[in-house]
Amino acid sequence: MEKLAGKVVLITGASSGIGASLALEFARQGATVALLARRAERLRALAGEIRGAGGHALAIPCDVTREGDLERAVALTVSGLGPIDVAVANAGFGVVGPLAKLRLDDYRRQFETNVFGVLRTAYATLDELRRSRGTLVILGSVSGYLAVPSASPYAMSKFAVRALAESLRNELAPQGVSVVLITPGFVESEIRRVDNRGRFRPEFPDTVPRWLQMPTERAARQIVRAVARRRRERIITAHGKLAVFLARHTPRLLAFLVRRNRLSRREPT
Repeated sequence: MEKLAGKVVLITGASSGIGASLALEFARQGATVALLARRAERLRALAGEIRGAGGHALAIPCDVTREGDLERAVALTVSGLGPIDVAVANAGFGVVGPLAKLRLDDYRRQFETNVFGVLRTAYATLDELRRSRGTLVILGSVSGYLAVPSASPYAMSKFAVRALAESLRNELAPQGVSVVLITPGFVESEIRRVDNRGRFRPEFPDTVPRWLQMPTERAARQIVRAVARRRRERIITAHGKLAVFLARHTPRLLAFLVRRNRLSRREPT
């Protein structure tokens, strides 16, 4: 896509899943990518893969919950790659479980990454995006429309970032900054194998059938296309589109289906 050639893209949560696939896809489209995440070894390996394919990438270890990390990462990106055109707030995980077994600290931990991590990304990159008249990309979820039992922390966080995206879209438009909300359904990812403290549990099986999961490469292509076109929102997967349609137009039917099929989430422990 010519619109992305030569652009500088910063991506949080770039060490795996959607974030890593987005980095590869943006690089394939000619963009230069700054890779941010906590797992430095994975970032370096991904940056090496991009460079090996002829692209340009910079690996920057970063924790979106730690004050100052994103500002430092933005400074390193600008000095190493140039002005930022696209910022992708992708870092996140899921805290799940019934209310009776969760504590306030579980909800705080969820919001610290999924909500305040997005806000920190927006604050750290806003001046750059204003200068470039660029794009802020926020990774939401179908859970931002559909809250199933035993997933209240995760659903709350995704409802919150959907509201943030809708508010910032109108607020930043006069300054030339676009806001793109990405709403994925089930996509191949490690998120369902991460426990409530954010620790990856490789021994735990993914609870979602593989046939229901969209490959991350396909999801990344759709997301990058939406970013290039500055779409307001892009819902990923057919089942995701159906769930959002039902939530918008027939919420009582959706609630009945959730109860009838006993949809819920559980922690990988």
